This record gives sequence, C-alpha cells and structure tokens, in this order.
Amino acid sequence: MSNEEKHNKKESMRNNLIQRQGEAKVVRKIVSLTAIILVITVGIIAAGGYFYLNSALKPVDPKDQTEKSVEIPIGSSVSGIGQVLEDNGIIKDARVFKYYVKLRNESGFMAGTYNLKPSMTMGEITESLKTGNIEQEVVFKITVPEGKQLQQIAGIIGEKTGQSGEEVFDQLNDEKFIKSMIKKYPSILTEEILAEDILNPLEGYLFPATYDYFTEEPTVEEVVTPMLDKTNAVIKEFSAEMEAQDYTPHTLLTMASLIEEEATAQVDRDQIASVFFNRLDIDMPLQTDPTVLYAHGEHKSRTLYEDLKIDSPYNTYKYNGLTPGPIANAGVTSIEATLYPAETEFLYFLATPSGEVLFSKTLDEHNVKKNEHITNQ
Repeated sequence: MSNEEKHNKKESMRNNLIQRQGEAKVVRKIVSLTAIILVITVGIIAAGGYFYLNSALKPVDPKDQTEKSVEIPIGSSVSGIGQVLEDNGIIKDARVFKYYVKLRNESGFMAGTYNLKPSMTMGEITESLKTGNIEQEVVFKITVPEGKQLQQIAGIIGEKTGQSGEEVFDQLNDEKFIKSMIKKYPSILTEEILAEDILNPLEGYLFPATYDYFTEEPTVEEVVTPMLDKTNAVIKEFSAEMEAQDYTPHTLLTMASLIEEEATAQVDRDQIASVFFNRLDIDMPLQTDPTVLYAHGEHKSRTLYEDLKIDSPYNTYKYNGLTPGPIANAGVTSIEATLYPAETEFLYFLATPSGEVLFSKTLDEHNVKKNEHITNQ
C-alpha cells in the first residue's frame, strides 16, 4: 500500500470517528432532553394530583351552613356512602372519601338519615356517620342466637316482618338472590356456596347478633344485609390467621358450625375442636350427630341409630372430612376455637345430660363414660 493510500485510509477513519462522536453527542442530547421532559411531566402530574386531593379533602363550601337531609341506606358500602355524599353535595369526590376512610381505618358507619352541611370537614362527616346522628328511630330489632340454622332464622325474620318463615326461607335460597349476594360480598360469599352438595347456600353466613331496623317493612335483602356485613367484618378480623392456616371463609365457617352445634359451654369449644382436628389428621370420621340431623332436616334432642343410615354428604358417620358447608351459624368463640384449637390427644367426647363434656383418648374409655352417663339414664 502506497503512502498516499495509507494517508487516505487514516483520514477516512478519522472522519468516521468524528462523525460517530457527533452522532453520540446528538443522542446524548436527545436522551437528556427526553429525561428532562419526563421529569417535568411526572412532576406536573404529581403536583396536579396533590392539589386535586388536597382540594377534594377540604369542605365543599366552608361558608355554606345549609343543612341537608342525607339518607344512608342499610347495608351501604363505603363506596356507596361516598357516592351518596357526593350526590348530595356534601363531599367533592366519592373516590377520595373511600381512600380517606381506608387510610384512616375508619369503620362503624351507621345507616339512617343525617343532617349534614357542605361546610363540614371530612373528619366531621365520618364522625357524624359513626356516632349515629340519626333522625330515624329503631322500629324493631331482630336477635339471631348462636347455633341457629337458616330455616330457623327465616322464621325469626318472618315473625318480625309479617311474612311466613317459608317465604323468607325460599327467598334466601333463591338462585338469583344468592348470586346477587355473592356479587355484593365477594370476599366471603364465593362459588363454594353454589356447589351441588350444598343444601342451603347462605347457611352459616348470617352472623348471630342483635340488629336494629328503621323501616316497618324492610325487604329480605335489607334484613340480611347487616347480618352479612357483620360476618364480613368478623372474617376480616381473622384474615391474617386464616391465610396462615390456608382457610377460606367457607371452610372456616363450616368447621366452626360443627363446633357450635356440639358445644354445651364456651370453655369446651377449643377441646371439641381438638377432637375434630385429631380425627381429621388420622382420616377418622368426625361422627357428629348434628350433621346427621341436618341431613334429615330435623331438630330433635337425640340421634337414633336408624338416623345414621341416611346417604348424605352431610352425614359425618358415613363420609369422612368436613360437611359440604356450615350446618348452622357460629359465634366468635367457635371461630376462635377453629383457629386456635387446644393441643390434646383426645379422639372422643361425650356430652352428659347435665351439660358436662367428657373427653377420652380411646374408644374403650369413651364407652365406659357412655355407659355411666348415657346408657343407664
């Protein structure tokens, strides 16, 4: 290669290098400019969001002292309450209200008619909804005792609302109604309650408590909504432990209902739970009489040997494991016993006529106690 060719080659390489350096500078400028624009854009959005939230959290009109009558329906969710408040001009944005309530962990809002003002702060509004500044008076109360079954609860509702228990029971088992409740309470009512073997989908989900009602003739939905609200709240309290033990609301309430139906005293429940879990651990049938009576759809004080022959997945003498669903409504004590059973080696328990519960490790020991306290009665 001649000296001239070598010179030209070097010159070409130098020109290419200069060109690439120039291109690199242009790219760096574009990247820098893009980054600056992005930062500015994010800053504008963040600032806009901050100013919007700050404005939405302030009173609609600090000078407007006009009282507005605002009705919060029974069973309203936080989103529903927020929308009612927004529609009535008490707050600026229902979504902001929802986030405010969630972040501050506010709860205990009550249904009723409230006198609220556009000048009220978000804190004043939530306190009013919690303290119950309600114009309406309680028209009647419904008390649902622990251990009641859906059919019995339907009877209680019927007596208070002027309907027949059969009509209420039929609506509580209506497929369209059940699906509407699943949609309303997706965290507790899942597709599990629609399984083929389930006798009554809402069995065990109407929480035992006393409920206030503010209208003379509420619908069945309006009656059971606070009951489902209560169940939802109780389940939420135990959500961390449920997740740790791999419980769904359905399995938790199913086991709790068996404990509830067998327990004769609050102190026995964790030990009864231990018996059930010990049996499940060795694949032994639970053999609990209330499940047999539930399969028969009967309420009686004693289960006969003839009753045990019924071919039903609820018959825990015939089929191992839990029943397809709850057989009654369980209280908090039975739910706690399910989550925190006693540590025992008991496989049997016997409820005596006096109400005492006797526990045994072996069948022979159980039979001796049975002969002493039951057979000879």
